[in-house]
Amino acid sequence: MPELQYLIFTVIILALIFDFINGFHDTANAIATSVSTRALYPNHAIMLAAGLNFLGAMVSTGVAKTIGGDIVSSPSIVDEKILIAALIGAIFWNLLTWKLGIPSSSSHALIGGLIGAVLISVGISGLNWNGIGKIILGLIASPAIAFLTGIIIMNIIFRVFENFSPHVLNDKFRKMQVISAAMIAFSNGSNDAQKSMGIITLALFSGGFISEFEVPTYVKVLCATAMAMGTATGGWNIIKTVGGKIFKLEPPSGFAADLNSSCVVFGATLLHLPVSTTHVVSGSIMGVGSAKRVNAVRWGTAQQMIKAWSITIPITAVIGASAFFLVEALF
Repeated sequence: MPELQYLIFTVIILALIFDFINGFHDTANAIATSVSTRALYPNHAIMLAAGLNFLGAMVSTGVAKTIGGDIVSSPSIVDEKILIAALIGAIFWNLLTWKLGIPSSSSHALIGGLIGAVLISVGISGLNWNGIGKIILGLIASPAIAFLTGIIIMNIIFRVFENFSPHVLNDKFRKMQVISAAMIAFSNGSNDAQKSMGIITLALFSGGFISEFEVPTYVKVLCATAMAMGTATGGWNIIKTVGGKIFKLEPPSGFAADLNSSCVVFGATLLHLPVSTTHVVSGSIMGVGSAKRVNAVRWGTAQQMIKAWSITIPITAVIGASAFFLVEALF
């Protein structure tokens, strides 16, 4: 029992570290557009994002249940060593891509790490392939949907405000970006913080500390706090990529990207689907940029990001599997 408690404690600490890193890794999603268009000062934008990340994390637990219940065939087969290995894989990848300034997906990293750790420890039978398929479909479809709806929203703005002067238009939308930045920060918290909630709840359930797979309130508060604290530290490398290297944003396009992203992410939260806010925001920016002019989008940067997205799950699966052997040796 003392060893089990130690392992559970390790899972919780690593999950909160993952959440903290996820916070500063994904801060760019909530504030890159408003900072790049000078709608908000960077420090003000970060504090706004941190507060609304926390509030968003408290609204739902559907995504947490998907992470905890749809990747593995049964929660009872997952022990703490598997979860520790999965978290090591996800944390390593998040830190590496943050250092390189690549807007990769924390969701992909965690799912890949868990898949690899389960495969190497339990075998192929330990995975719920229908659930994994649903999750991956959501991860792939969400940026594509964001791209298409970004084009639509930007074209609507062009039509409605075509008679306004650029100066007046920029001034109005710069103020509106405060609202859209708050919306994307809230929706980001509603989806991303739940991934760690799912992992911690899975550990508590498999260890017999809770009798049913329901996220305890204290787990929600811990994960929401860790993400908000991470967000408050900022993630400037990724902010530069998302805010300026995909498409030169102006206040109307920044507003359109944030509004569109918040709707797509929160819609996924309501459907209990884990999505990558990084992918959704990037897809939105590509969409609003394409609505203005296709060659206005820096497709070389976009291509590099897509490559990073496509290799995240396989690489983190390998890292998670390798980390399992290390965990086995240590514990």
